[in-house]
Amino acid sequence: MTKPLKKKHVIGWREWVALPALGINRIKAKVDTGARTSALHAFALHPYKEGTKDKIRFDIHPIQHNVIEVVTCIADIIDKRWITDSGGHSEERYVISTPIALADQTWLTEITLTERDSMLFRMLLGRSAIRKRFTVNPARSFTQEPKKGLTL
Repeated sequence: MTKPLKKKHVIGWREWVALPALGINRIKAKVDTGARTSALHAFALHPYKEGTKDKIRFDIHPIQHNVIEVVTCIADIIDKRWITDSGGHSEERYVISTPIALADQTWLTEITLTERDSMLFRMLLGRSAIRKRFTVNPARSFTQEPKKGLTL
């Protein structure tokens, strides 16, 4: 006997997500099933040690086309990896793990930090982050809002 499939939320090719531990209530993310890992626009990266933990402080412009609003974030560094972008360029990036909220779900996900000022979206939501949680309908956009007050 097979287990019944759990019904998944359908999300579009772009969605509003929240990164509550980073102080970001809403950021427009492009859902990119071609990218394994999620990526977040970050600049002014300052890695440092706090006791035995590797941490990073960075700034982000969470709103497209707005370089005035800046959010300063602090997160634990969990890794540093070489990432190859869709253009074939490789870059070593810091990797953080942080809660992400979309629809009625909040979960931990890995996100790489990179400068995305020239990109249309401040965040890419990669396939590892949405695997087993959502179905993507590329004909739709902004189908879900992060629910307020969600916790891990």
